Amino acid sequence: MKVALIHPPSADPTAPYLAVPMLTGFLRANGVDVLPIDANVECYDWLLSATELGRCRDHIDKRLADLEALEVLTHSQQLEHATLVEALADAHATPLGITQAKATLRDPVALYDAQAYADATATIDAALRVVSAAHYPLQLDFTAWRTPLGLLTMDEVERASGPAMNPFHAWVETVLAPRLIAAGVSVVGLSTAFPGQLQAAYAFGFQLRQLLPSSIHLTIGGPGITQMMLRMNDTPALHAALGPFGSAVVFEGEHTLLELIKFLDHAPADLANVVLRRADGTAGYRAKSSMEDLRHLPAPDFDGLPLDLYFAPRQQLTLPYDPTRGCYWGKCTFCHYGLAEVGTASYRERRVPTMVADLRALSDKYGTRHFYLSQDSVAPKTLDKLAQGIVAAELDIRWGTDLKAEKYLTPERAATLRKAGAVACAIGVESANPRVLKLIDKGPGPEVIASAMHNLSCANVAAEAMCFTDFPTETFDEALETLQFLADREDDVAVYIVGRFGLTHGSLVAKRPADFGIAETFEVQGDELGLGLFFQTTEAATPTAWKTAAEAAQIDEALEELAAIWYVRSYPWAGAVSTAHTLLHYDRFGPGVFRDLAANDPPIVGRVLGAATLTRTLRFDPRDANQARARDAAIWDTLVRERRAVSRTLYESAIATLPTSAQRPIAYTFEPGQAPTPTGRRPDTATSTAMLRDPPRMGLEGA
Repeated sequence: MKVALIHPPSADPTAPYLAVPMLTGFLRANGVDVLPIDANVECYDWLLSATELGRCRDHIDKRLADLEALEVLTHSQQLEHATLVEALADAHATPLGITQAKATLRDPVALYDAQAYADATATIDAALRVVSAAHYPLQLDFTAWRTPLGLLTMDEVERASGPAMNPFHAWVETVLAPRLIAAGVSVVGLSTAFPGQLQAAYAFGFQLRQLLPSSIHLTIGGPGITQMMLRMNDTPALHAALGPFGSAVVFEGEHTLLELIKFLDHAPADLANVVLRRADGTAGYRAKSSMEDLRHLPAPDFDGLPLDLYFAPRQQLTLPYDPTRGCYWGKCTFCHYGLAEVGTASYRERRVPTMVADLRALSDKYGTRHFYLSQDSVAPKTLDKLAQGIVAAELDIRWGTDLKAEKYLTPERAATLRKAGAVACAIGVESANPRVLKLIDKGPGPEVIASAMHNLSCANVAAEAMCFTDFPTETFDEALETLQFLADREDDVAVYIVGRFGLTHGSLVAKRPADFGIAETFEVQGDELGLGLFFQTTEAATPTAWKTAAEAAQIDEALEELAAIWYVRSYPWAGAVSTAHTLLHYDRFGPGVFRDLAANDPPIVGRVLGAATLTRTLRFDPRDANQARARDAAIWDTLVRERRAVSRTLYESAIATLPTSAQRPIAYTFEPGQAPTPTGRRPDTATSTAMLRDPPRMGLEGA
C-alpha cells in the first residue's frame, strides 16, 4: 500500500520537522511506499504570495466597504470592522513586498543583513495579519491556527474548516487532493506534533474526506491528538473526536502505523494503540506499551520533502535529528510533553557511534552541516560522549539542542561541546527562585544553572534561557527574581524567553492541584474535546491571585526593560529560542549577536516592504471598537470562569443586547506595520448614547 504522510500547518516554515521524516525512514525500511508531504511549508509558500495576498487585500477592501455602508454596527461588526481597518495598510503593501521578503530569507547573504532580515520578517508577520483579517475571526501565526469556538465541538471544527475561515482551503482542493489521487495512495496520515496543528489537521481531514475516494483511509496521529484522546474514557466521545478520520494512532507511531497499514491491507497485524470506530457508534483501542527502541530505528529520511522551499538558504538548511527520546530527568511538575499520559515519555538513546554515523550520512546526503538535536532533554553525560565522538570522527557540523543544567557541565566539557560544533544550548531555567524551583522539582538550584550557562558562554556556546512566571503560589518578588537573574547575567545569556505558566492535563500540578495551592481545576461545559483546562486558586478565582493587578503590571514593565538588553523576536525568527535562523546567526556572528543587535544605534526596526501611505475617511471610527473588545473579553471571562460553560448559543445570546456603534466619520492615515492614525476631527454630535452606556452584566443573566 502507498501511504502519504502529511505535516499540516501551523508550524515553523524555516526547517523540516522531525515526525514525518522519522516515520518515513521507518516505513521505507519496512518496504512501505511513502509519499511525504510538508503541507506546512507548501501552504505558507503558496499563501504568502502576491497572488493570494492580493486576493486577501481585495476581500478586505470589499468587506470593509460593506460594513461602511451600514447605518450602525453590531457588536460583532464593530470587532470585524476594527480588525479590517488595522490590516488595511498591510493588505495593500504585502502583495508588493512578499516576494522580496521570502527571497531574503532564502538568500545565504541577505539572511545575515540585519536591516534586510528585519524588513523581511516584518513583511511576513504583516502578511499573516492580513490573512487573519481576510478570514476573520481567524488568528494565524506560525504556532497556531485559531478561531473562537473552533475546537469546542466537531460541528464547530467542521464549520471553521470552510473557505470563509480557512486560508488553505483552495490549496487543499486544487493542489493536495489531486496530488494524492494521482499518486494512488491508499492511506493518508496527518501528524500533529503540536496542539496548534489540531484545527488545521481536522480542516484538512474534512476536506479530504469529501474530495478523495472513500476507499482511501484517513488517519491522524502525533502528540497533539494523542494527549487529547487519552483523556477520553467515554467511547462515544472518542467516536466523535475521530471526526473525518477513520482511525487515530496514539502514542509513538512507527510500529503502530506499520501494523495499521498491514491491517488495512488485510494482512495479519497486532493492532494496538489505534482508535477505531465501532458499529454501535462508539470507538476505542487496545492499549499496549509502544515505547520504541531507538537503537533499532533508522535515521530520519528527508527524501521527497521540498528542501528548496523552506524559508532558509538551501545550503544552510537545518535538519532535525533525534539522538534520544523522552526526558532523562522526567520529574518537572509543570510538564506534560510528547507521547505520554503523564509528564513526558521515558528516556531512551541511540548508540553514540550510530549518532555520529547518522549525522555524517545526513550531512553528506543533503549538503548541509546544520542540525538541531531534537529531543526532550538529553542526559549531559550522553551529550558529552556524542561530542567526543564527533571530534574523534572529525565531523564538521554545527548544532544546537535543549539541555538541563547540571554540575556535570564543567568548563572542560562545555569546551568539548564547542569543539564538536555546538553553537547553542537552550537551558530550562524555569524560575530563579529556590522555593519555586523546589515546587517544580527541577533539581539543581539557581547557582548550578548560572554556572552551567557561564561555562557554555565562556566556551563560545550560546546559552539560551527558557523561563516562565506565574507558577502556582509564585509571588511578585519571586517573579522579579527570575527577571533579575537574566539581567544580572547579560554577558552569559545569548537570548531568552519568559512565558507564563499554563496548566496542562497530564502534568503533576493538574494531578495533585492541592499540593500547589490550587483549590480546583475545571473544564468548561461544551468543550467536547477537553482541550481547555482552568484552575481556581485558594485565594480567588483568577490564576494570578498570588499577585495583585498592579504587581502583574509591574512584571510586564520589568519584562519591557529586560527586552532592551537583547534583540528578541517572535518565533520562528532569529532572536527566538531554539530556532533554525537563531542557530544560523550564532554560527555566523557568535553567541553575543542578539546583544550586539540590541545595542545598534539607531535601533533596527523592520519595515513592511511594498509600503505606501493610504488615507481614507471612515464612516465608523475604529477606536469605538475598544469598548466592544473590552466587553468581548469580559464575556469570555464570565462564560469560562463564572458560568463554566461555552457554546455558540451562549456567546451569541450574551452579545445580543450589547450596544451598537453609530456613524462617526473621520479621516485616517494608514502606514504598514503601524496602528492607523486619525488625521481628522470627528463631530461630537455623532456620538451614540448607546456607545456611552455602561452595559449590564454582559447580557449573560438570561442567556
